[in-house]
Order: sequence, then structure tokens, then C-alpha cells
Amino acid sequence: MYASNAYNAYKNNSVNFASKEQLLLMLLDGAVKFSKIAKNAIVEKDVKKAHENIIKTENIFYELVASLDVERAGSWGGSLVQIYEFIIQRLVDANIKKDVAIMDEVIPLIEEVRDTWEEAYKISKTTR
Repeated sequence: MYASNAYNAYKNNSVNFASKEQLLLMLLDGAVKFSKIAKNAIVEKDVKKAHENIIKTENIFYELVASLDVERAGSWGGSLVQIYEFIIQRLVDANIKKDVAIMDEVIPLIEEVRDTWEEAYKISKTTR
């Protein structure tokens, strides 16, 4: 009981006190995690679990699209929206078909987006 409460307090504090960049990385770590859970659920024929985790991943990317200030980001922002929308569409396809091959295609893209933002975060910390 105590360990569970302590963990929940830690989790809440890490989110409450995280920078925008750290929150972005947390979201993307979640997207990687949920997409891998979904893939495994498809393999195990657990349709409900696959659906729930694909939806969680989609929702993260919908939020990333909604929160991106494309006007300030310029052309790279538009490109990023296109990447996010492509990932969302492939997740929708994977969810409809419960197709492992589509998940095998999209998971590396999600990981690449996460890795790119992580690298940008590291660079931004050294230039401040």
C-alpha cells in the first residue's frame, strides 16, 4: 500500500514539475510503449487490448498535432504534422485490420520521432 502511494506521488510530481520538453518525451515514450503492447496483443489475438493501446498511441499523436504551432515552426512544422498524420493513419489501419506487419512498419517511425525529439532536447540543454 505505502509503496503504491509513494510511486503514485512520484509519478504525479514528475509530470507536474516536468518541462515542456520533458513532457513531450514522456508522451513519446508512452507512444512507443503502447504501440509495442498493441503489437504483442495483436500477436496474442487479444483484440480489446490491441485496440485500447493503439487508441492510446493515436491519441498521443493527435495531441502532438494539436499542440504544434505550425505558424511559428515554419516548413519543418508542416513536415512534422505530415509525419504525425501518417503515423496516425497507419495506426488506424493496423487497428482496423489488427495487422502486425503495419505495427512493424509504424513502431520504428514512432521510435525515430521519439529519438529525434530526445536528441533535440539534449542539444537545447547544451546551448542554453
